[in-house]
Amino acid sequence: MSAPPADPAPGDARRRIAANVRRYRAEHGLSQEKLAELASFHRTYVSQLERCVTNITIDGLERLALALEVDIAELLAP
Repeated sequence: MSAPPADPAPGDARRRIAANVRRYRAEHGLSQEKLAELASFHRTYVSQLERCVTNITIDGLERLALALEVDIAELLAP
């Protein structure tokens, strides 16, 4: 018998979101400030998200996805 799959490491989703936000922001040529403006966040909040300092709500994730013109699932993708 094979072992059950390992649980994701704590904070793994947060790291994936941070990396994906950074990548999509760069692909769109957006500064943290501009992305924050488009998603109705403060610029420091976007910085904190990208550095895994803070968590984001589902509603906030949806606002980022809309601002980045991606499906919300793309921000959670590995």
